[in-house]
Amino acid sequence: MTPVEDHPLRYRLANELHARPFPSITVPCRAVFLAIKQPAEAVGREQESNLAHLKALLDRFGTPHPHPGATHFSGQIGRHFLKWEQHTEFVTYTVFTDGSGTRAFDPAEFEVFPEDWLSEAPGQRITSVLLRFEPLPEENDLRHHLSEWFVPESLAVSSVLDGDAVVAADFRIDAAGHSRMAAFIREGTGQRRIGRIAQRLCEIEIYKTMSMLGFYRARTLSDRMGALEGDLTRLMGHMRSEGQAAEKTLDSLLAISVELENILAESSFRFGATSAYEAIVLQRIAVLREERFRGRQTFSEFMMRRYDPAMRTVKSTERRLHQISDRAIRAGDLLRTKVDVARSAQNQALLESMDRRADLALRLQRTVEGLSVVAISYYAVSLASYATYPLTGPLGITKGALTAVLTLPVVGIVWWMVRRIRARLH
Repeated sequence: MTPVEDHPLRYRLANELHARPFPSITVPCRAVFLAIKQPAEAVGREQESNLAHLKALLDRFGTPHPHPGATHFSGQIGRHFLKWEQHTEFVTYTVFTDGSGTRAFDPAEFEVFPEDWLSEAPGQRITSVLLRFEPLPEENDLRHHLSEWFVPESLAVSSVLDGDAVVAADFRIDAAGHSRMAAFIREGTGQRRIGRIAQRLCEIEIYKTMSMLGFYRARTLSDRMGALEGDLTRLMGHMRSEGQAAEKTLDSLLAISVELENILAESSFRFGATSAYEAIVLQRIAVLREERFRGRQTFSEFMMRRYDPAMRTVKSTERRLHQISDRAIRAGDLLRTKVDVARSAQNQALLESMDRRADLALRLQRTVEGLSVVAISYYAVSLASYATYPLTGPLGITKGALTAVLTLPVVGIVWWMVRRIRARLH
């Protein structure tokens, strides 16, 4: 039997589902998470530059390189374990180190990334996190850790995955420039499950940060949108005024429409990405299966109070931008209709003027034709008279009488000839 031919992408598509396995983590453990993003046009960035930057780090530890065009990598770098991922807008590095260290959230842990290597990064740090994974302590010790490590006012603590762990974060940037997250693991929890917790915490942080870029864009657009909306309202008021030239108003309205379209084009990706990132943040929190821990606010409650208002602002700004654009389009349609009606009236008046001019021209033509008949007839009668003067003697009539006899026939012949010529021309 002839085998069925495989699609060239079959294995690549199947393997993509398993391309980013969760890390396997033993407790106690520390982790450093770094996300790098280009400040502008991050989507169209050169992907090879990020891969080259990763290779430069691997070379410092003698670690083999990933295959060309790779978008993810996992491997040992010295005594650390590195997990690297390249996303649409950013690239992330997560370094895991066994042991709890001598100091909780020690800024020196970030030195796993050499300073000169960081200075050559193809982008800027969008976020960095120090994470700690420790055995679940007694309640008093846990309270002490939470109060010592985090800012109580914004601290979120949850029991997750059916009580297998307690996770905590305050989503602030500490004096060393990093956010802090901690996971206290119940004894007997599997290493892969701990790895999923670590992955979820890092994803919550990076996607929360990336979605807040949309909030910043919305705030920067607020004043400009207000000005455009005011200009549009004034122009619509001018449409009701007879004193404002419709063509001038239409030019101003088109300028507003062009600017609105430019804003929409520049903001559509960021607003769309913000919506996608928000969905990922909420989904990652949901899969943790949070339960309230000792009356503390959960991650979901923190997001509801601090994060959701920002996302609603982004959605509101996007809707408002589309509404202003739609208003400009409708106003443009109405104004174009007004201009078309005015031009139709002008064309009608022009046609009526042309009709009057054509009628006057016709009358003038007829007058000229009458005068032409008279002039031609005068000369024709004179010529005919001169031609027939020799007949006056034999006929016994005078020249005046002969001229009178010739006048009517000659005039009739000239009139008939003029009419015939005009008929042929038409």
